[in-house]
Amino acid sequence: MAKKPTVYDVASHAGVSIATVSRVLTRPDDVRASTQQRVLASVRELGYVPSGSARGLAARRTGVLGLLLPDIDALQDLPSAEDSDPHHVEVRRDPPGPSEPSTADFYFDEVLRGCELEAWRQGFSLVISVSRGRSPENLETVLSDLAGKVDGLAVIAQSAPHDVLRRIGKRIPIVYLAGQRRDDDFDHIITSNREGMRALAEHLVDEHGVHDPVYVAGPFDSPDDAERYSGFAEALRSRGINPSALPVLHGEFSRGRARAVAEDLIARDALPRAIVCANDQMALGILDGLVPAGIRVPEDVIVTGFDGIDDSARSTPRLTTVMQPMLELGRAAVRAMVTRLADPDLEPVTTQLPVTVLLRESSEGAMG
Repeated sequence: MAKKPTVYDVASHAGVSIATVSRVLTRPDDVRASTQQRVLASVRELGYVPSGSARGLAARRTGVLGLLLPDIDALQDLPSAEDSDPHHVEVRRDPPGPSEPSTADFYFDEVLRGCELEAWRQGFSLVISVSRGRSPENLETVLSDLAGKVDGLAVIAQSAPHDVLRRIGKRIPIVYLAGQRRDDDFDHIITSNREGMRALAEHLVDEHGVHDPVYVAGPFDSPDDAERYSGFAEALRSRGINPSALPVLHGEFSRGRARAVAEDLIARDALPRAIVCANDQMALGILDGLVPAGIRVPEDVIVTGFDGIDDSARSTPRLTTVMQPMLELGRAAVRAMVTRLADPDLEPVTTQLPVTVLLRESSEGAMG
């Protein structure tokens, strides 16, 4: 096997120092264009592949960013196909009928995709970790190990206890997605949760005469849900409606649990004029419960969501929702980490991204 070319070979071939080769590969803007071209030509001609670990040691960087996700319904213990006969192909009929809704969390999918795209654009790799099923003690051990392998960490709300993150944040930059600042030194990326939900609730009252909306909430410790309910309550109070007199039901951001909420409302003959959900997955779950029971949406009950996931535009009826820029959330988190790495002494920054209320058939009826 031929000997792999080294950085010394590249430097000799290009007639420059090893330090210059390193700068071309890690900080090209610091090197004249003609020198860059000569070094890169040698890299290509020799077939040299830079060592990521060596670059990391030299720059005290790994070239890797981390993303920590919370408990995700889609991550389930699935049966393995390894013991199946790979030569056997099953052929079976698949008649139409009720099917279980997907448990995938498309919000996380989009945020993750945004992180991946921006990390690639910025010249970093991305590693993903999930906090599912871990005790705080075990999670701190996992995060401490992760902190030694990444240059920065983006954390989605509820992924780890705040005190654990504060300790990890002394070693690497942490960017927190969602949630208001709580006396911390993290950069925060948030969306206009309160403003978006308020605008939606005001529309339901002003344009549809809704005075008894039921709010379907997410987890009790979700900062996003707290902001959205705050906007919901503000809208009602501004219209002379007491939000405390209206029920708040709990769907835990889960499509399956929200379907059970809808079925319970039907069984108790307690359907309101409108059901306002704190995310799209729960709104889709409400539709799962209402439509098979013959409840007309929106003629009998208006249903709304929040997030703007793709499935909200494919449901029947299409879902009125507040679309947040999920892809941009991920991209903004990576940009914040890169900025913090370049200047660790910057004051903590909170970046708020706008949302859009999308009025569709689940509230407006047939639309031409």
